[in-house]
Amino acid sequence: MGLAMKVETATWEGAVLKAKGLVMVDFWAVWCRPCQTIAPTIEELATEYAGKLTVAKLNTDENPDVASRYQIMGIPTLMFFLDGKPIEKIVGAASKQQFKEKIDSLLTV
Repeated sequence: MGLAMKVETATWEGAVLKAKGLVMVDFWAVWCRPCQTIAPTIEELATEYAGKLTVAKLNTDENPDVASRYQIMGIPTLMFFLDGKPIEKIVGAASKQQFKEKIDSLLTV
């Protein structure tokens, strides 16, 4: 993993809920082909938006409690948190440009 940080149940509160600014969480699983397809894009976004956006990855198989708390029904799901509050989500694989448009719109909030 590059700049995207791994989060799990034990680190969720500190890494996401107590974080200042915008956090994008990639809910994924090893067996999920679309998750694997967008993984390099998620890392690229983590690099491109370093200092403006925190990027985290949460394995839903290893942390089902967090996934169910946010009603993650399908993966990949990218969920955005602003100062610890969920504000937006993208369900399913999308293009890098679509992710960037969403991030850019949320950074101007």
